[in-house]
Amino acid sequence: MLRPGSAISAQQPTAAERVRTLVESNASASLTIPGSELDEPGLSTPEFRVVAASGDVLLLIPARSPAARAAVHAQGDDLTAVMEITDVAPVSVPHRIRGRGWVAGWLTAVPGPERAEGAALLARRHPSGPLPGPDWTLLRLEVGEAYTDDLWGAAQVEPDEFAAASADPLARHEAELLQHLASSHEPQLRSLCALLGDRGNSCGAWRQVVPLGLDRFGLRVRFCAGEHCFDARFDFPEPVRDVTELRRAMRHLFEAAAVEE
Repeated sequence: MLRPGSAISAQQPTAAERVRTLVESNASASLTIPGSELDEPGLSTPEFRVVAASGDVLLLIPARSPAARAAVHAQGDDLTAVMEITDVAPVSVPHRIRGRGWVAGWLTAVPGPERAEGAALLARRHPSGPLPGPDWTLLRLEVGEAYTDDLWGAAQVEPDEFAAASADPLARHEAELLQHLASSHEPQLRSLCALLGDRGNSCGAWRQVVPLGLDRFGLRVRFCAGEHCFDARFDFPEPVRDVTELRRAMRHLFEAAAVEE
């Protein structure tokens, strides 16, 4: 993960929003039970996850996994668990890991009376995914604390902050949007260098200009020349709520860069 030269943004998501976005994303996650002799790397990987209205994280996990077996065996007793999520940029860029998040708390198997509700919530979020059954176990992770270390910095998040936060509205579309920008809008991305003030005087030196991150507040771009890279943050005039508003914000950003060139 790289943070050199990152611009300070006037607008940014809170740490709770960043963790919530990571949890509700498709980023790779692993689940471990500290001190458990059953943990085997790669087996306790949640297939799907969703956050309930209570702020608990529901995890659909292979029934044969160590975490699922341990949670079922505990029969409701407190079982400490940690979920780690790794956020990797969906575009080809040096230092692709954008951040990591950790959610620690207490893991239980969702009891029968509540399983149908949890399964319905998962189905709405992941309509093509499997459902709880002989091969899949639905677990609940009650959040005790959360932590993020990403391009914005490192921060701890309390359970009530996590429960009250919302995932970024662009998160589900971010990978597709960044890939589109990288493949179809390189000239416009390079033009953003004109908005960097004195640092923009060396625009021609940056051999690689890649869109690294996108959220409702703005766009982050990585400029690279050989091994030297730095990130620049470009704020939107106001936060966007959907892809339609994003298109207008991006057009405004590129027009502002064109004026400065």
